Amino acid sequence: MRLSRRAEDYLRIIYEIKRDKGYVRIKDIALALNVKPPSVTEMVHKLSKMGLLIYEKRAYISLTEEGEKIARNIKDRHEAIVKLLEIMEVPPEVARKDAHRIEHIISIETLECIKNFVRKVRT
Repeated sequence: MRLSRRAEDYLRIIYEIKRDKGYVRIKDIALALNVKPPSVTEMVHKLSKMGLLIYEKRAYISLTEEGEKIARNIKDRHEAIVKLLEIMEVPPEVARKDAHRIEHIISIETLECIKNFVRKVRT
């Protein structure tokens, strides 16, 4: 399934909020992504129609099994890139922002090389 960068951002943020807080609401996502709640509601409905999350008006948002799998993969890409940039002594805030951009375009092959490199450097 091919997702837009925006959809990937939403899935990752929903995954992170759920992990950190135990529940996810529209306003949590809006705050995390610095967007207005109506924009969040629109994307949540789209992702729900795609079968990636479950949402009912005025209820918590949860990822489906497929949605969680995709979100974990996105999070994994992001973290691997951040770790590489930190090894290169990129300042943490810059590393996080750059990783956010790179995570959407990186190939699986390059990502695996980055993960292997990070593991080797850290051991």
